[in-house]
Amino acid sequence: MSITPERKQEIVKDYAVKKNDTGSPEIQVAILTERIVNLTGHFKEHAKDNHSRYGLMKMINRRRRLLAYLKKTDEQRYTQLIKRLGLRK
Repeated sequence: MSITPERKQEIVKDYAVKKNDTGSPEIQVAILTERIVNLTGHFKEHAKDNHSRYGLMKMINRRRRLLAYLKKTDEQRYTQLIKRLGLRK
């Protein structure tokens, strides 16, 4: 359900805006998307796991707020990130 540290470092490296970047909105959204995808797969087996579903909703809302912030501040970065992650089809 969680991401391995190696996978997290890959995501940070792939989505970094500048050198030594670890907290830009792009990285945060990419990590949240990875966790959301993992949890979605978890619910295929455990449909009645409502405690994890609550955590999933919190992650989805956090990602939504980060994307809204990115759209408000820099529309171009927002559209590039949406395309790379395959969101908003």
